[in-house]
Amino acid sequence: MALVRWEPVRELNSLQQEMNRLFSTFFDTPTAGNGSPARRWIPAMDLVETDEHYVLTADLPGLSQEDISLEFEGDVLTLSGERKTEQAERKEGYYRLERATGSFSRSLTLPEGIDPGAVTATFDKGVLEVRIPKPEQRKPKKVSIQVGDAPQTIEAGEA
Repeated sequence: MALVRWEPVRELNSLQQEMNRLFSTFFDTPTAGNGSPARRWIPAMDLVETDEHYVLTADLPGLSQEDISLEFEGDVLTLSGERKTEQAERKEGYYRLERATGSFSRSLTLPEGIDPGAVTATFDKGVLEVRIPKPEQRKPKKVSIQVGDAPQTIEAGEA
């Protein structure tokens, strides 16, 4: 007979994962009109930083430009929209419905100082790309200090 080492941390992790699964299925699963559970849809997004921009890319398959909204308020960029169900009536026998539908909203907090007028967005083949120019970095300001009769210029950040 082989001895198996008992690891309480692994047992707690397993218990936590099961509890998370239970609560997420109970609280996060909205119901469709017929009482059956509907799948909640959250589009996949990437946020990449380049030298001059933050680039947000979102996969929005099956949506048109009219289905999505992009708002910039303060330092928060919010992408929202809705993917509607294509079936108006259930005349045919459906065996499996896996594509999630419904409304979504994703918000990102960006650094202060971004110019909302410089944000550009393109939407092509179900992929939204938002280019957000980085705010201009504040440069140290030179302050002139007079010592005795000869003025000296001291640059901020010098030791």
